[in-house]
Amino acid sequence: MQPHDELPDDTSRTEDGAVSTSFHPGTGRALKIGAGIAAGILVFCFCAVMLIRLVEAHALRKGADAAYSAAPPVDVIIARPASVGQDLVLPGQTAAWYETTIYARVSGYVAKWMVDIGDHVKKGQVLAIIETPELDAELSASRAQLKASEAQVSARRAQEQFSKTTNERWRDSPKGVVSEQERESKKADYESANAHLFAADAQVALDKSKVDQYTALAQFKQVVAPFDGTITERKIDIGNLVTAGSASTTTPLYRIAQTDPLRVFVDVPQSSAGELMKAGVPAEIRSTGSSGDVFTGTITRSAESINAQARTMRVEVDMPNASHALLPGTYVNVAFKLKPRGLGRSPGGCADLSAQSHAGRASRCERQN
Repeated sequence: MQPHDELPDDTSRTEDGAVSTSFHPGTGRALKIGAGIAAGILVFCFCAVMLIRLVEAHALRKGADAAYSAAPPVDVIIARPASVGQDLVLPGQTAAWYETTIYARVSGYVAKWMVDIGDHVKKGQVLAIIETPELDAELSASRAQLKASEAQVSARRAQEQFSKTTNERWRDSPKGVVSEQERESKKADYESANAHLFAADAQVALDKSKVDQYTALAQFKQVVAPFDGTITERKIDIGNLVTAGSASTTTPLYRIAQTDPLRVFVDVPQSSAGELMKAGVPAEIRSTGSSGDVFTGTITRSAESINAQARTMRVEVDMPNASHALLPGTYVNVAFKLKPRGLGRSPGGCADLSAQSHAGRASRCERQN
């Protein structure tokens, strides 16, 4: 047999495979002590957890009672007249200050054009030249007719002078030398010559008016700009046949627009029509494009009438546009500064007032503000 403190190993095995089952006498006592210590630890942990739960439940009950018994907090806002106005932003559309279509005043052929789209022109600048052979011929004929009429006047004037002297001689002749019939005949010849001279003078005036008419029309051979502006459209080329007039079948020559200053048309709702009806109200024009530029302008006129269908009033804002940054026909946003309306929030208002002291503390806050 091996000693009790030695563990059996392969050397302690017998040839028939028997193993020792003996153990130390203190083993059972050690197991009892370990089990007791483990049980004590479990009991301690259980008591600690229960104690913590009781403390937390007591604290929660106390906080709930305090919250239930406390007055609810409220926010106090003192209403005062608003001191800051509001911005009213409305869509608008720009329009040229002047914009017109230029037609030919005389019929003919385009001999030359000087400007194209996008060119800035001055008032009176020549835009195109029109060849007018028919007008030139009529002008030459009228001038020739005027010279013939003037020559006719000279002949009639000489005849009138001769008839006048003859009539005076026969009128002043002694009685019995010439008959009364001859005297009356010479008087009638003088009056007839005087009438022919008057008719010749009238014909000269008529022929001169025709010359002036054709001369004035000849000036329209040069198409000029009616005002400072920008050419927005050109519909002519060299050799085109143009016809005088502005009928629907007549081809226009140019379209010109003056873009400085610009007009901005805005439809104001009925609720703000009264404030924006008078001229002089400032406005900010904000471009809706990628640039996002802001321009200033003022209301210059309004329709002073509400549109029955849309319930809006048309307002016109004029703005300088020296840099030509905005183009006619552009959609923009127009902002107007309206006067303060109604009540506003008082600065520095008090908050978190209890229900019990609401009236007293609210009055103190009002005095402080």
